[in-house]
Amino acid sequence: MNDWECVVGLEVHIQLATGSKLFSGASTAFGAKPNANACMIDVALPGVLPVCNAEAVRMAVTFGLAIGAKINMQSIFARKNYFYPDLPKGYQISQYEIPIVGHGAIDTVVDGVVRRVGVTRAHLEEDAGKSLHEGFGASSGIDLNRSGTPLLEIVSDPDIRSAAQAADYMRRLHRLVTYLEICDGNMQEGSMRCDANVSVRRRGVEKMGTRTELKNINSFRFVEKGIVCETNRQIGILENGGAIVQETRNYDPVKDITRPMRSKEDAHDYRYFPDPDLPPLVLTKRYVESIRGALPELPAAKKERFARVYGLNDEEADRLTQSKSVAQYFETALSHGAEPKNTANWILVELSSLMNKSSVGIEESLVDADTLGQLVAKIDEGAISRHNGKIILGTIWHNPDRTIDDAIRSQGLEQSADDDQIVELVKRVIDKNPKQVEQYAGGNQKLLGFFVGQTLKLAQGKADPKAVNEIIRRMLDEDK
Repeated sequence: MNDWECVVGLEVHIQLATGSKLFSGASTAFGAKPNANACMIDVALPGVLPVCNAEAVRMAVTFGLAIGAKINMQSIFARKNYFYPDLPKGYQISQYEIPIVGHGAIDTVVDGVVRRVGVTRAHLEEDAGKSLHEGFGASSGIDLNRSGTPLLEIVSDPDIRSAAQAADYMRRLHRLVTYLEICDGNMQEGSMRCDANVSVRRRGVEKMGTRTELKNINSFRFVEKGIVCETNRQIGILENGGAIVQETRNYDPVKDITRPMRSKEDAHDYRYFPDPDLPPLVLTKRYVESIRGALPELPAAKKERFARVYGLNDEEADRLTQSKSVAQYFETALSHGAEPKNTANWILVELSSLMNKSSVGIEESLVDADTLGQLVAKIDEGAISRHNGKIILGTIWHNPDRTIDDAIRSQGLEQSADDDQIVELVKRVIDKNPKQVEQYAGGNQKLLGFFVGQTLKLAQGKADPKAVNEIIRRMLDEDK
């Protein structure tokens, strides 16, 4: 297997987050009853004419600028002709020779190695409807709710050399489009799906192998597994003297196999020609620059800022900028004066554990950012211990209407021990651990944490950790 390498290009369709369709005013809302969101244009009644959605155009340009791509100031809509029951017109309106977004790039990182993946193009097109095969006996039903939904098809160069890199490319693309708020990124609802063009060749050989296309993959995990599966299938055929057939296949994640669907069409099979009902899409420099000026802070820039300004390591900064929502949560929490490293730790460890157990994302967190920030600030100040902080966090998670003070009182976690009480507790710990006292006196400063922990345990969380630390240090230094 090490004698071979895979060559992968991805075609990713993202559903643009517009309220209406690409060429009609029908709603794009997910989950409506079949055909409830299909108007005269979507069902292709005679005489109706398409009108391009300006918001979809803005989103396409926004994406292009974010990946440093060339924006074509004039682009053409074309008819892509093929027959399928859920395509009422008998053609799909797409872009072919001149797309709205030209060449750009996205960087991937696998095992710490940065590799740039070129983006050949990104073009606007309408989605097709959906065929329903269950509940209709020997017939099939057609749901045209998705028909006309605005898509941006993002086509990569064949620069991807591993399944892991393909999955990383998808994750970074997902992060980018959700940051830009041009797609909700919901892969379960079909808002982002991928076709993978896969071929293999001997290492060192320049000529590309015959490719197959894996169709409609809707998860990062399945992108990686599907490419591994198809790569191994092709290598096996070639090593046994066979030949790869150019075709479209699908990936079965249950059996971990790919199956043939149909022969792979080439562009000429679709008989593309400019759509006579839609004039060229012409942009102005002023329009494009206005969109450039409105671009938000992008994921890579935000990660760099988090590391530089907040002193986070690479992993912390990366995880906190995986989604715009998590990044916003973190910075909101910091507004209450909490220490950045501690705040990052509480979000990435304690809060993440609660969210994982409840299968919710940061948007559905039962502890809001302000509450978490206040909690971490209290821990930083020594008003409550870290151990008690975990108890309070759990209490609020299960009782979201409670404040931090309510949670402290309900759990009896008020820090009531005064300095005199702490001194007595410290004396007990010192008397009980003479060997550790001797080692500390001999220069083992790390034992300070041991004495602090033992004292806090005796105090049952009702002593200020900072006060305990200061009193222990003073008392041990006096005994030297």
